Amino acid sequence: MKFNKWTLGLAAVGAVSMASAVRADEAKLSQVQTALSNTTLSGYVDTSVNYVAGNQANGTSVIGTPRDQFGLDNFTLSLDKPLDDSPWASGYHVDLNTGSAAINGLNAYNANGYMNVRQAYVTLRTPVGNGIDWKMGLQDGITGYEGNTSWSNPNFTRSYGYAINPASYVGLLGTYKICDALSATAGIVNRGFSLAGYGQSHAETSSFDYVGSLSLTAPDSWGFLKGSSLNLQTVQGFDEHSVDNYSVNGTLSTPWQALKIGVAWDRVQSLASSIDGNIYGLYATFQATDKLALALRGELVDNADLSLINGAATKGEEVTATVSYDLWANVVTRAEVRWDHAETTGLAYHQADNSVLSNQITFALNVVYKF
Repeated sequence: MKFNKWTLGLAAVGAVSMASAVRADEAKLSQVQTALSNTTLSGYVDTSVNYVAGNQANGTSVIGTPRDQFGLDNFTLSLDKPLDDSPWASGYHVDLNTGSAAINGLNAYNANGYMNVRQAYVTLRTPVGNGIDWKMGLQDGITGYEGNTSWSNPNFTRSYGYAINPASYVGLLGTYKICDALSATAGIVNRGFSLAGYGQSHAETSSFDYVGSLSLTAPDSWGFLKGSSLNLQTVQGFDEHSVDNYSVNGTLSTPWQALKIGVAWDRVQSLASSIDGNIYGLYATFQATDKLALALRGELVDNADLSLINGAATKGEEVTATVSYDLWANVVTRAEVRWDHAETTGLAYHQADNSVLSNQITFALNVVYKF
């Protein structure tokens, strides 16, 4: 809905008690309405319930969610004024969120129940060449196959690859569309900001990290491959205290229009600590009908220095199968089963008998309303 309707409503209430003041500022109020006329309000409520099978460790599961509980994973409220087509366009975007898996702009996760600012940035366009679109402020990370908006990912639970990419950062990023098929993003961001699972670079040497991305989208002339994408992405600190990220990921269209294949390679490397590992992911999504969709994800964690999330395993795998069915309007409903396996040490320790857990099976139901 349009934000200016709220502005008009508030102005009408104020006119009852302060009619003369409103009349005196009538011209100024009109300018505010014009500035906000394209601002939209949207968001979503993300809920779930999960069950971890078998004799599992206490506390959270290996994927970071509470065991055998209902949860409010995320409530997000968004205000957005997108760029228009003018050469000197401007706008902004704000995401306010809360919940057990809500991204906090100052920390990776927030579980304290308070409202956080996930994103708050200004957008600007400069008419250089095809135009450079800038974002300045707090914004989502751009590396990795999966994003912060969970319902837009193929699966409900997060991948291990997601956990080693920056969830968000504060800085300045510019995107330039080289042609219809190719775009580039580069920028500079504050060091020490949030990764989904690991701490970002230390600030002893530098206070900045540098972000770069090159994105290729197959044009219509590529036949059945049209819409396929390939992304080359990195975060670099360029000194001995940095935590550097590398991501190569993409989605491949197939001759069978309903089937798409996704691939991901994510690497995190720290020169100041033992964080050093690779994660390989493979995705498949199948749109069976207008309402029914199937998704499958498999991942391999393979490095002696990289532990699985919330556990002690340095090598392991996970396989996740998800069924989505859109029974209600504006509602995402997903049922999911996930298997995590550790090849070395264990996923966690069971406190009752100190036994080592090498396998975990999680069942989850996810219900999201988008508005």
